Amino acid sequence: MSKKKRLIMLCYTALCSLYLYAQPRVMGIEEMFRLADENSESIRIYKTGKEAADEQLKAAKAQRLPDINLSVSASYWGNGRLWDRDFGNATKIEMPHFGNNFALEAQQVIYAGGAINSGIELAELNKLIAELDQQKNRQDIRFLLVGYYLDLYKLKNQGYVLEKNIELTDQVIANMMARREQGTALKNDITRYELQKETLKQQLTQVKDACKILNHQLVTTLHLPRETKIIPDSTLVNIPIQTLSEQQWQDMAGKSNLTLQQTQTGVQINEQKVKQERSERLPQIALVAAEHLDGPITIEVPVLDNNFNYWYVGIGVKYNISSLFKNNRKLKQARLNVRKAQETHRLTIEQVENAVQANYTNLQTAYSDLRTQEKRVELANENYSVTNNRYQNELALLTDMLDASNAKLSADLGLVNARINVIYHYYKMKYITHTL
Repeated sequence: MSKKKRLIMLCYTALCSLYLYAQPRVMGIEEMFRLADENSESIRIYKTGKEAADEQLKAAKAQRLPDINLSVSASYWGNGRLWDRDFGNATKIEMPHFGNNFALEAQQVIYAGGAINSGIELAELNKLIAELDQQKNRQDIRFLLVGYYLDLYKLKNQGYVLEKNIELTDQVIANMMARREQGTALKNDITRYELQKETLKQQLTQVKDACKILNHQLVTTLHLPRETKIIPDSTLVNIPIQTLSEQQWQDMAGKSNLTLQQTQTGVQINEQKVKQERSERLPQIALVAAEHLDGPITIEVPVLDNNFNYWYVGIGVKYNISSLFKNNRKLKQARLNVRKAQETHRLTIEQVENAVQANYTNLQTAYSDLRTQEKRVELANENYSVTNNRYQNELALLTDMLDASNAKLSADLGLVNARINVIYHYYKMKYITHTL
């Protein structure tokens, strides 16, 4: 294959790839959640934090294992000197010049006042906090994406409604031009409708620009190719919505809300810290064993050029007496932190309960608005049809047609917004209960 053909094929492949990337991608909410779980940098950060907490727990459990120390050394010994107490009569002492030392020591703590067990429980609670942080971040990212997605859906539908109204306006203008040729319509009437058409086109441009912004935010968060154009699934408005009572939502929040679980875990963490401070005031008991091999033997004069081996096993007790008067303030501080954590948990319960009640009310209001908007669209369509027929028969003024057209546009846009608002408040309720 010639260089020219290879270059043509390469350009063709690149253009095809660009075309494929630029293709619209219909995406539902569940697929969006899946992509977020796989690609979101924020979720990945919290996942790493959970892995670090796992290692912290393993390190805490490792404190139950014995401490074993091994030391080996070889050294050169110089000759010694011996004096009287007044440093007179110096005498040179010949020394073996090679020295060696081997020591193997082991210690197994059998009682530490509960410090080790408390440290393990604290690490387990920190691991739980990391897991809850990861799950809560996942809920935050999902709700953020739902907001982008529903706004994009709303704007796409607004664009569709505006395009339909532009088509309708074009038809009206065409009819007016035909009537003007017959002498039954004025140029001023056509101008006023053309002005309305330009206003609709400007609104459509604004909607399209807002769609570009939201699409970029979605694509960036999901780490998709920048050229991807996301199209919301048109079946979104038909998703099943749980019709639960307020008390059922409250019960669900009490069981599933991650912030409540975090504050409850915070209480347990501070209780473990109280136990750790108490353990500082208790003795530590450990089994000890050691094996030593030293040479030469320097406690004799002249020095013995021999190796001396000895070993021992026993029980060691360590007690920090100063902790009895140094730890009082730390222990009191730890107890106050427990009380603070308990108060924070109770406050969080109130906040979650208020959030559920407020959004449940908003959800019911959204349902009411939807029913109102559906009736409004029905009436607006009926009014537009009647007014248009009357205008065609010269029984209505142009201003009547304009009013009817604007009312129809407003009703259509209001219905789209009302449907999306119901879905938004439903997903917000799932976010508050952390069941998203």
